[in-house]
Amino acid sequence: MIEDCDLDQRVKEMSLSMFHIIAEAEAKIHGTDIDHVHFHEVGAVDSIIDIVGTAILLDSLEVDQVIASSVPVGSGHVHIDHGIYPVPAPATLEILKEVPIQNSSVRGELTTPTGAAIVKALVHQFDTMPSMEIQAIGYGAGTKTFKDHPNVLRAVIGTKRGK
Repeated sequence: MIEDCDLDQRVKEMSLSMFHIIAEAEAKIHGTDIDHVHFHEVGAVDSIIDIVGTAILLDSLEVDQVIASSVPVGSGHVHIDHGIYPVPAPATLEILKEVPIQNSSVRGELTTPTGAAIVKALVHQFDTMPSMEIQAIGYGAGTKTFKDHPNVLRAVIGTKRGK
C-alpha cells in the first residue's frame, strides 16, 4: 500500500523503514522470516496512520534531526494475541534494543511496538532537552487513562542555538 500510494519518496522510505523494524522484531520473536510475519495489532489502521502520519509530519515540517529522551515503557502486564506478557511486550522490547528506556511506576503499556519502531527508525540522538530556539510545541494524547499520569507525547520543534 505504501509503495503504491501518492506520497513523497521520503515519506515512503520513512514509513517502510518503521514497518521493516516491526517486521524484523516480529519475525525474530516468532522464529520465522520476515516474509511470513503477520502484523497482529500492528497492522491495524491506527498503527498505519501513526506511522505514515509521523512520516508525513516530519517531511512537511522539514525536520532534519530528531532528539528524544529515554523511552518510558511502563510496568505490569499486557494482554496480547498470545496471552498475558510483562511490559514491555516482546516485540516492543526487541525493537528497543540499543535504545535507552526509562523505568516507570505507571502500571500499563506506555510504549507499543508502533511507538518503539517510530523511535528506533527516526531518532538520531537520545538526550535531555537540547539548547534551541523553540518555534512550536505540540501535544498528542493517547486514549488510555492512567491515574496521576497524563498519557501525552510532547513534541518540540526548534532550531539549534548558534545556527
